[in-house]
Amino acid sequence: MRITPLLTAALVCGFIYMLVLERDALFAFSGVENEAPVQVMVKESLEDRPPVSVVALKSNAKSVKRGIVLRGQTAAFRLLDVKAETNGAVISPPLRAGTMVGKGELLCKLDAGTKKASLDEAKARLAEAQANNNVAAALVEKGYASETTAIARVAQLQAAQAAVERAETDMDHLEIHAPFSGILETDTAEYGALMQTGATCARILELNPIKLVGYATEQQVQRIAVGGAAGARLISGETISGKLTFISRSADPLTRTFKVEVTVPNDSLSVRDGSTAEIYISLSGEKGHLLPQSALTLNDEGILGVRIVDDETAKFTPITIVNETAKGVWVVGLKDKVDVIVVGQEYVISGRRIEVTYQEDPS
Repeated sequence: MRITPLLTAALVCGFIYMLVLERDALFAFSGVENEAPVQVMVKESLEDRPPVSVVALKSNAKSVKRGIVLRGQTAAFRLLDVKAETNGAVISPPLRAGTMVGKGELLCKLDAGTKKASLDEAKARLAEAQANNNVAAALVEKGYASETTAIARVAQLQAAQAAVERAETDMDHLEIHAPFSGILETDTAEYGALMQTGATCARILELNPIKLVGYATEQQVQRIAVGGAAGARLISGETISGKLTFISRSADPLTRTFKVEVTVPNDSLSVRDGSTAEIYISLSGEKGHLLPQSALTLNDEGILGVRIVDDETAKFTPITIVNETAKGVWVVGLKDKVDVIVVGQEYVISGRRIEVTYQEDPS
């Protein structure tokens, strides 16, 4: 029987036992007291090493330039089909599409026809009803007529007054005026055309200011607020800016998105209704640092961050990217004033002494 393998196995088991369960005793026997001195030795060795030359950026926190981008389109601030409220033939010359009109300007005038005669008749009936009412009141006062007769005369008087008001309103509706200043999208009704109640005299647009209309997701709508800065890039390349003026409280049942509107000045009327627009809505409140993307690094645990200058040594600090631009990345998670290592950060670890050359924040 071979005893050598058995002895070897016993020795290995004994060594593992001493290493795991009698670790402190083993360290005491070997002359090493505990782990702490080892760590101190490592730390001391980092401090004893010559400093590493790095370049650091003196960065000051600023308002983070970030926002959300939506696909949308321009829309007239107001668009209205101006309709007739009575019938009659048009007796005014037409205004052509594209004409600028002011608030209250005449768009269409209709022939009175028999409406003037109807008004005169209504006024005559009113005078008759007023006279009959006065007579009835006098007779009731002297006891020659009943209260019922007086009540009937009062009712006739009120009906006559209503008929006069209706006839006067019909006369007023013969002239159709622009309800607001704007531009005609269509010609007004042609001279001689017979218009019925509800027929369109003209379509008018108000394009100054103009609206930008887009739809935001449930996540996006939580990050914006009415009054925030906003703008858009049109398909022509033109950029315009304004304010966020409306956020819908009700989601579209099909897309689960919320309608948002931005109001933009349009003094020159160069922006047309219905143009495609890429809408940008700024987010407010948060401060961050604009850093070159090359300054970002990972620590041993794979956490994204930067290395900063901390009392002539390097220190790793986690960060969060909130926006990316052509000039760099906006990050949060740092102090308002911080020196960020932008060259040589991959050659140092936390606690390593560094020799720093500074550059000013270019932004």
